[in-house]
Amino acid sequence: MVQDRLSSLFSALADPTRRGVLARLTTGDATVNELAEPYDMSVAAVSKHLKVLEAAGLISQGRQSQWRPRHLEARPLQEVFEWLENYRRFWDNSLDSLAEHLRVLQMQGAGKTGQRSKRARPASSPKKRK
Repeated sequence: MVQDRLSSLFSALADPTRRGVLARLTTGDATVNELAEPYDMSVAAVSKHLKVLEAAGLISQGRQSQWRPRHLEARPLQEVFEWLENYRRFWDNSLDSLAEHLRVLQMQGAGKTGQRSKRARPASSPKKRK
């Protein structure tokens, strides 16, 4: 089954361990052992997470002698940002419309100040005599 790029990115980002690995890589390249340190899981389990991130294009593996550091590839996150940007604009417009509607209601309410409320008020109960 062929997966589109955005689905692959969201799938990779769906796991908190993988998001943690990406966050760690923002501070610089790291080996599998360094990336596995904060987690209560085997290096093999972390390696599986790294393979998912590599398949999504979010990290790459370098090679310096025996050392194979992982490196953050942030460019694919731009695709996620662009997709989300449409929804941000939608919510900004919706919230702007709501703010305008509330402003109009407030102005209409301000014209009614000084008028007494027509809501029924509970009658006070008579005091009991001893």
